[in-house]
Amino acid sequence: MTTTPFEMGLDTFGDIPTDDAGARLTDAAAIRQVVDEAVLADRLGVDVFTVGEHHRADYAISAPEVVLAAIAARTERMRVGTGVTVLSSDDPVRVYQRFATLDAIAPGRAEVILGRGSFTESFPLFGYDLADYEVLFEEKLELFTRLRTERPVTWTGAVRAPLRDADVYPKTESGSIPTWIGVGGTPQSVIRAARHGLPVMLAIIGGDPARFAPYVDLYRRAAEQFGTPPHALGMHSPGFVADTDHDAAEILFPHFKENRDRIGAERGWPPLRRSDFVAEIQHGSLYAGSPETVARKIAAAVRTLGVRRFDMIYTAGPLPASARLRAVELYGSQVVPMVKEMLGEDA
Repeated sequence: MTTTPFEMGLDTFGDIPTDDAGARLTDAAAIRQVVDEAVLADRLGVDVFTVGEHHRADYAISAPEVVLAAIAARTERMRVGTGVTVLSSDDPVRVYQRFATLDAIAPGRAEVILGRGSFTESFPLFGYDLADYEVLFEEKLELFTRLRTERPVTWTGAVRAPLRDADVYPKTESGSIPTWIGVGGTPQSVIRAARHGLPVMLAIIGGDPARFAPYVDLYRRAAEQFGTPPHALGMHSPGFVADTDHDAAEILFPHFKENRDRIGAERGWPPLRRSDFVAEIQHGSLYAGSPETVARKIAAAVRTLGVRRFDMIYTAGPLPASARLRAVELYGSQVVPMVKEMLGEDA
């Protein structure tokens, strides 16, 4: 596990940005914006680029594999994947086929992070009952892990038709799709990932990242008990890079607050105060500031948790498209090499 290369990635949920005049971009323009940002990230040395899957008005990406295919066709070295694919409301066979196809376009560069998602719109949209929330993910994940062998599968469950000696195409050249499990902070999810022998991507979106250390320990202990490979783990958290700490806070706050308050209104959270925003930058899991400030904070979190990958969610609400491009530029050209130097890694 100690030989696993340390990697740094960027992640977006496909937030709809604005132009410099404050006008909201169309969904189509927002998707093209993400592709352009990914192309820049690849050129600047970012290791991984992931996109989320959402089915609501504030996010443009509902078909992540299509966006990733466009990115893959315009990039050369960076890995591309999802963060996350909502497996519970999708079909494991189709998910595997789509990612095997993506891997054909970008050989050895496709990966998938599977999760249950932080929103529930996809369940009624695709005809699933939220009462089956737990069993849908558990059974579909079990089937997906069987499909990863790329051998004929015989499977029976409660949530879809059974399979008998079913072979799935296309086959990948490497023999399987690299797969992670996205975990938001429940012990059961960590144990499930260890049982299936899959690495965990910790979604740390607030608070001191050190509070996730017990989950890292739990994963390693569970993997040992199950006799599965103790993979190196990763984390993703929100952030924003600007030329100075002051610029980062001033540019980000109104858009971060708008996004947070919109979601919070649905979930019963109080409105975000400026003092809470500042505290999250200083002591929590919001990696916002100048390149050096962000790099130091990332390096500290990585050391604390012992993870081998950090993905920054670089979009938050209607951040202007120009600010997002600048953030990607600073992250790839300055933050990534600084963090790797701080950690003693090869840039």
